[in-house]
Amino acid sequence: MRFLPRLIFSTALGIATFLSWRLLLRSPDTGQRGDLAPRAEEGFTLTLDTFLHIQQLRKKRLRAFCSQPGKVTTLPRSPGDRACLLSSLRVSTKLDLLYCQVPSTGMEEWQQLLGKLEKENVTLPVPLPYPWHHTRETQLSKFNLKEIETVLGSYTKVLFVRDPFHRLISTFMQGMGSSPSFSSFVQDVLDIGPLNASTAWKPLVSICRPCLVQYDYVVMFGFLRQELGYLLQRAGLPVDNLLPEFTDSQVQWTYGWLSEQMFSELSLQQKQQLSHFYRWDLAAFPFSSSFLSDLHSTPETW
Repeated sequence: MRFLPRLIFSTALGIATFLSWRLLLRSPDTGQRGDLAPRAEEGFTLTLDTFLHIQQLRKKRLRAFCSQPGKVTTLPRSPGDRACLLSSLRVSTKLDLLYCQVPSTGMEEWQQLLGKLEKENVTLPVPLPYPWHHTRETQLSKFNLKEIETVLGSYTKVLFVRDPFHRLISTFMQGMGSSPSFSSFVQDVLDIGPLNASTAWKPLVSICRPCLVQYDYVVMFGFLRQELGYLLQRAGLPVDNLLPEFTDSQVQWTYGWLSEQMFSELSLQQKQQLSHFYRWDLAAFPFSSSFLSDLHSTPETW
């Protein structure tokens, strides 16, 4: 019986996806929602100039967040502490790329794309100013301190972000945990707390350490194909016919609809606690349309 709610939600997800495309075909282009991130379901076509401008806005917001006290901005000297801090960071020494691996943010398609690029005979237009032995190792935490500092200072660094409430819904829909309902699943997340949280729902700031890693690009779920196309183009990597069919733009409206239904299941206390749980993500990234954003804490509580 505990799988019945997920079955119902899966059916609703399919119906909502069908309805979303009908609505999209009839909806006028309303431009960017908020002041930072374009939304894929609005039929917005991203230009290179707009992409670069949006990147500046996202990084400006991130810098303002990181200027607050209490943020991790330096590498620990202890190998054990570094391994824990950098456990989700991945690298491609062939492509000179670093990214943070977070579930439900478009990782599957991105890693598929990197696999294709690494098989190509790629020559970077501006080689790194130091000799580097290409390795199959992808975990940054496995490198020594000097290598880590070199990678952080020279690689193109990419951060994938997504509305934390959407990430939570996606985790529940994938069957993680044994909770029979979304409300009880959220309660389990809150009871476990941020320190022992699974990577599947842990706040992005705690996973990807954006105040330590100076990310060159902050890419938002919902517009991955166009944003990554420009990103790879600027990194000097071939993208023609290699970009996979990202599904994020197709499900973004659906998750907006689903969020409303599932948010209504939660008690006021759960909503407030969940907003507090993700307060750093809500402050660091442009999630103005998130159901959690109206409840999130003031900067004094960061």
